[in-house]
Parts: sequence; structure tokens; C-alpha cells
Amino acid sequence: MSTGAQGAGARWRRAVAARQWDAAAYLAGWALVGALPERLAYRLARWAGAVAARRADNTQLRKNLARPLSVDPAQVTQEDLRAAWQSYARYWVEAFRLPRLVRGAESGALAARLERSIRGVEHLDAARAAGRGVIIVLTHSGNWDMAGVWLVGHAGGFTTVAERLRPEVLFDAFVDYRTSLGFEVLGHTGSAVPVMDTLAERLRAGGIVCLLGERDLSGRGVAVPLLGETAHVPTGAARLHRDTGAVVLTADVFFTPPATRAAGRGVRPGWGMEVRSPVEVADPSDITAMTAAIMAQLGEGLRRHPHDWHMLQPVFDADVDQDRLAARRARADVPEERP
Repeated sequence: MSTGAQGAGARWRRAVAARQWDAAAYLAGWALVGALPERLAYRLARWAGAVAARRADNTQLRKNLARPLSVDPAQVTQEDLRAAWQSYARYWVEAFRLPRLVRGAESGALAARLERSIRGVEHLDAARAAGRGVIIVLTHSGNWDMAGVWLVGHAGGFTTVAERLRPEVLFDAFVDYRTSLGFEVLGHTGSAVPVMDTLAERLRAGGIVCLLGERDLSGRGVAVPLLGETAHVPTGAARLHRDTGAVVLTADVFFTPPATRAAGRGVRPGWGMEVRSPVEVADPSDITAMTAAIMAQLGEGLRRHPHDWHMLQPVFDADVDQDRLAARRARADVPEERP
């Protein structure tokens, strides 16, 4: 038995012993889906997505999809919901299978397919050639782990931040999984050294930092336009740009073909990523302006591939509970600490 399999088994036993049934089921599903043949795994994703579209509470998903689709939530169709859920299910199926793909016999072919799927790589290469750190900001779209696999192969590695999930056994599983793919993963809380300090250190050394940019976990985000509405979003990329001079790029990550057709007869699933030109503003110390410029680029990508946006939580201020929104605004008024 491999070390990875032993670790997965130990985590599952820990979850069962602690009666953390959701985590235990998740870890068991991870092992089972990861062992399925490719075509069967993708069929499972399509089926699971279709079921979720019919049976889940899609209230928030309708609201989120309505923004990039530029329609009223009531006009989000059942086909839209199915496409979104099938895309989300495809992400999880691929996440469960990815370590096997990266280390398997087809790893070379996978790397070649990924390299062909990337557009705008010249922006990343130019920044690296100049010896500058690079911040890549993405949304929760497509398969960002697969994009990370490409980045490891192309640039040799990067650092990212992960939400500290509960229970801890689940967080550990995700960290181990992404570490096995070549990512350096930092918990957004709970570290001895503040995460922003570590990220700034990596950037000053010419490294790459990848951040998911449209969901604020800290409660200290700033209000900026996103898809024509106001949303409180993280300021980490803008702050790191101000403090380190790193280049800021955004990337749109999506599936090709659409998830609804993946693993259909004669269709092989693929991936796309478009890196855009550097985000720049007149005054790099203006955190709000820089964050707004980042979100403007990210919003363009969401409009192009709305069904690949895997966002089930409230993002826009209009959808957030007013008491929670007031607390968020109060936290945003607290002076920030610079790295």
C-alpha cells in the first residue's frame, strides 16, 4: 500500500472514530470515485449534476447565475441549473481522480493537453523573465486544481491559500492532496506566521502566488463592482501588489467542452485557461481601485463561462444578511496590518 493510501486510510479511521460522519463519507467517496474508469466517472458527474439541479435548494445558485447571465433569477432556466451543477460535479470527480492522472501512465499526455489549452501565457512568462513575483487571481471556476497542475509543470510551483475546513481531518486531506500535486498550501488562519507575511516573502523572492478572488473569508473585504452589482471581496492581491511590487494577473478557468457534454460519445473532457494582461492602476497604493480593476477582469471571465462558476454561497451585498453585512463593514474599517 502506498504512503498516500495509508494516509487516506488513517484519516478515514480518525473521522469514523470521532463520529465525523460527513467527513468519513467524503473521504470514502474520494477513494471510490478516484478508482473509477474515466468514462464511468464522468457519467457519474453528469448524473449527480442533473439530480442536484432537480432536487437541491437552488435559490442562491439562481441568484448567483443571474448576474453573469444578465437575467432575473426567475429567468435562470432548468438547463442553466443543470449545466452549473454538472460543471460543479465534474470538478469534484476530477479532484478525486487527479492524483492518479498526474502520476499515471498518461501523465505526459495530460501535460501536453494542458499546455495546448492555455492562452495568454506570455504575460506570465514576461513577468517571470523580468524577475518579478507574480500574483494570479482566479474565481471558483472550472478546475482550478488542474490549472495548478499546469502551472507546476510550466513554472515549477506556486503558493496558495486554503480555507481552514472543519473538521481538521478534512482540511488535512485537502492540504495533503494539493501538496501531492506540487502546490504549497497555507491555511488562511491558524499559522504561526501570518499568511500575508509568508505570501509577501514568496513574492519578493520571485515566486508565484495564486489566490481565489471573489469570496471574502476574512470579513475585511472592500465593496467594489462585480457583474454590475456591489460585492465585498478580498483585498489580499491588491495589498500584496502594493507591498511587494509583484505583477497581478487574472485567469479565467473553464471546461472544454461544457460539462453537459463531457464523456459523451466521442468526446474527451478538456480544460481551458486564459491569462489576461497585467492589472494596473494609476496609484498602486489605492487598494480599492486595484481590487476593483481585478474584479472587472474576473467579471469578464464569469460572463464568458457562467455555468462553470462554482459559487453556491452569497457573494453580492444584496444577497447577504444585513446584520452580517453591517458586521463586515465594521471589520473593514479596522486598520490593516502590513506584512
